[in-house]
Amino acid sequence: MKKAWLKLKQGWKRWKPFLSPFLLGIICVFLGRALYTHWKEISAVQISAMGWACLAIATGITLFAHVWTGWVWGWILQDLDQPVSCVWAAQAYLKTNIAKYLPSNLLHLYGRAIAAKDQGVPLSLASLSVLLDTLLMTAGGLILGLFCIPKDWLFMTLLGVTGILVVLHPRILDPVLNRLSASLRQTVAGAESHLLPKQLVRRYPTRALLGETVFVALRGLGFVMTVSALTPISLGMVPTLVSIFSVGWVLGFITPGAPGGIGIFEVTVSTLLTQQGLFPDAPGFSIGVAITAVAIQRLVSTLAEALGAILTWADERWPLSA
Repeated sequence: MKKAWLKLKQGWKRWKPFLSPFLLGIICVFLGRALYTHWKEISAVQISAMGWACLAIATGITLFAHVWTGWVWGWILQDLDQPVSCVWAAQAYLKTNIAKYLPSNLLHLYGRAIAAKDQGVPLSLASLSVLLDTLLMTAGGLILGLFCIPKDWLFMTLLGVTGILVVLHPRILDPVLNRLSASLRQTVAGAESHLLPKQLVRRYPTRALLGETVFVALRGLGFVMTVSALTPISLGMVPTLVSIFSVGWVLGFITPGAPGGIGIFEVTVSTLLTQQGLFPDAPGFSIGVAITAVAIQRLVSTLAEALGAILTWADERWPLSA
């Protein structure tokens, strides 16, 4: 088993530099073909004055979502007995999150761990907090994403949500984190390995899981506002739209070699938006609206993240309390 794992790691290191360009190339071809084929439908989409207001609201909701998840990261550090301020955690998150668009899709996580270390948090615990944040964020997105399954498959939805909640129980999560942190200690923690407690998760992470689920839900509501800027939607479509966003967001979040999930999110969400039978009161959206919606959502998301980083930098340079 150990030899197989070593071979897998060696193979991953060998092919990793080629994975990102290959993946992005396939995505660009797919999206380019879709744009070329459906350009008439895309160009026919118009944005009214009310639509621009919806996009402004979408940007504000997305920005607030990032502030919120930084606050939740502060909760995770506090659960690890680190006396950090949630205000500082939110600012550190906003400053480092923009780096996720750089190659490797991991620099923002590393930057957050270093920011926590500079606050006096042991690097081992800082790295563990980022790992927990990532796992709980993914779990929250999966929970929301499962609800886009048609009602005929309600049992599968409940089974999936139950499975996620069971996996997050300390008796299961703690051994997994111990194994992951073992390699973590050898790489980034080094001499600080003794600072990690034997039991990493002492109680069920209810508060942090709810917080991360709220983060993905807020991002989904921002996406709903983006779609509503392009075409009318009913109140009954909102839960499904949030779930579709969650599926695309999770796939983009966990796919290696796709900085910021670029391409993965767009392909997934635009495909789901056009599917028949997902929306209870309406058919799927036209391909023109779907492609335009995901393209604008990417712009809204990037703008919100850039605004968060700029506002944090400005607050540090010219604090309001000064």
